[in-house]
This record gives sequence, structure tokens and C-alpha cells, in this order.
Amino acid sequence: MHIKSKILTMPSNKNAVSRYKFIDELLSDRHHYYDIHDITERCNKSLIEMGQPTVSQRCIEMDINYLEYAPFFADIERFRYEGKRCIRYSVPSFSIFTKELSSDEKNLLCEVLNTLGQFEGLVNFDWLNRFKMGLGLNEQKKIISFSNNPYLKNSNLLGALFEVISNENVILLKYHTFTNSRIKEILFHPYLLKQYNNRWFLLGAADNDKEILTFALDRIDGFEIKPQLNYYEFPTDVEEQFEDIVGVTFPKKGKIETIVFWASENSYNYIQTKPIHGSQKIINNKEEEINYREKYTLPEEGHLIKLKCIVNYELKRELMSYFDEVIVLEPEILRNELSATIKRMNEKYFSMRK
Repeated sequence: MHIKSKILTMPSNKNAVSRYKFIDELLSDRHHYYDIHDITERCNKSLIEMGQPTVSQRCIEMDINYLEYAPFFADIERFRYEGKRCIRYSVPSFSIFTKELSSDEKNLLCEVLNTLGQFEGLVNFDWLNRFKMGLGLNEQKKIISFSNNPYLKNSNLLGALFEVISNENVILLKYHTFTNSRIKEILFHPYLLKQYNNRWFLLGAADNDKEILTFALDRIDGFEIKPQLNYYEFPTDVEEQFEDIVGVTFPKKGKIETIVFWASENSYNYIQTKPIHGSQKIINNKEEEINYREKYTLPEEGHLIKLKCIVNYELKRELMSYFDEVIVLEPEILRNELSATIKRMNEKYFSMRK
């Protein structure tokens, strides 16, 4: 059975479940005609009464869209009444809390909830268990396991940061760097939590110039919500920001460059099956390969590989991780930088000799 991928974006915190409950009741109502503005207003009123933060109209629109996907498959109709574009369930008796799930849907939903539970601080586990019981979901053996560092500093911030992103809150972020322990502050519009190399990072925009910035969670000292400030929505898909880089670091004034490197026969299979970047291509053109081999002194075996991306710390680290199995040819400035790093390493190791 084919399940749409939006199953992965279903509610994962108390505020979201409360919204779904209120939206479900309003969409079932046949005595009133509600448009998106009415539903947002009534949901926020109920959230305030429960002591929970309010949400934007865009958030409610997304919630309603999610109901139309697995596992709910709600049949929602949109129609005009007295100049308003109203929304309701096509079938008055329908409710997402009474819909019978198929065996496949239950297993998939249970696995999704178990997967969410692997992220410390992201969900309330008591609520998670109650939600699974309410849907008649039984515990099952773990099928998917993500890389997780239980000793990572500040992993407990995941849940709180998840909330402010979901609720589109502007925050006063407090942070420090490894080179300077003095705590700094910045007004910040948070967009995305991203994991890379077993660390969590918060991506967002600075309030003053809307520059995209990334902060590692282990260097965040806390934050305050600033409800009086308007949230700046990023104009495009945030994930697109990562298309031109490896990892999470955006160098200032960084530009896309062509990186060419030689890979040994041994490392080639690893690099081919797990590309360093999405732009990765093997140089198969014989004339082009001959030109590079005439220009540089290279081992006879191995392959030439080309990337087109922005050079950053993570790219350098990834290339260096293959030791002498990878040799960077171009750009020259990158080759010289890595060569200087290797020279310094060599000097440090040799200085330890007695």
C-alpha cells in the first residue's frame, strides 16, 4: 500500500495535538460556516485558555493540509458562502480521532512515533504513549535507528527550539563560541533544526539584516521569546540553502567553485556510493582526464572526480578524512591550504620523536 510522505509531518508536540483537536471539531460543525480566519481565531482562543502559545494562520493552513494525507486521509471540501471561502469535512460524521486505521497504517504510524521518540527533548514521552494507546497502537520492535549521541551537550534544547520554530516565534538567542566564552545576544528568526555529523544545528535569519546564520546547539546558552516582534518568513524553501555546501557552514561571500580531485581505487568505491556533494561527477571524458594527468603527477590507477560547490570547513574536513587516498588538484588555493595543513600535522608528529 502506498502512503504519502507527509505522514512524517504529523503532530509531534502537545500544542499541535491540541490544534488538531480544535480543528477537527470545527471542520465537523454543520451549524456554522468557518473560513481559515475563523478557524485560526477560534483555535488561538482555545489555546490561550489552555495556557498554550498561539499560532499563525499559515500554521493552521498547514495543519488542515496535513489532515488530507496519511494516516487521516480526511476528505475536506472548500466552498463559498456569503463571500467567505469556507472549509469543512465532506462527511459530517468524520473525525480524525475515530477513523479506523488499517494494519499497515498502524504499523507505519507506530514506527513514526517511535522514531520521534529517539530525539531527546523533542516530545513528551508520557503524551506520546497516551497518543499511541488512544489510537490503539501496540509497541513493536525498533525497525529504524538513527545515529544519536546521548552525551551531546544541550540536546534538551531540541524540544524548546522545535516549539519556537513551529509557532514562528522571534527569539533573543544567547550563545558563545569555542574561541570566546563571552555570551553574546542576537535577535533571531529560527527556521530549521538540522543534524550533521552527530551534532544539532539551528538555522535562521538575523533580525537586523536577515542574513542566514547557523548555530550549534552545544554553543547556545539559552533564548527568550519576543512575542512583540513580527516573524520574518523565509521567502524560499530553507533546505535549498544547503544545496551548494557540504554540511551546515555558510562562508561569508562564499561562491560556487569547481573542485577537482584524484581518488584512489580503494576510496573511489566509497566516494561513488556515498557522494561528497550532490554535484559530484566522475570525469569519464578521456581527453579531459589526459589533460589533468599531464598537468599533475598522479598515480596511474584511480579516478578523477569533480564537484561544484562552495568551499567550507566541512568540505575540507571531508576531503582530508580520506588521508592519502584523495589528492585535491583544483582550485589551487584549496590544494595549497590542505597541503599546508598536512605539513603542520607532519611537523607536530615528528616533533614528538625522542
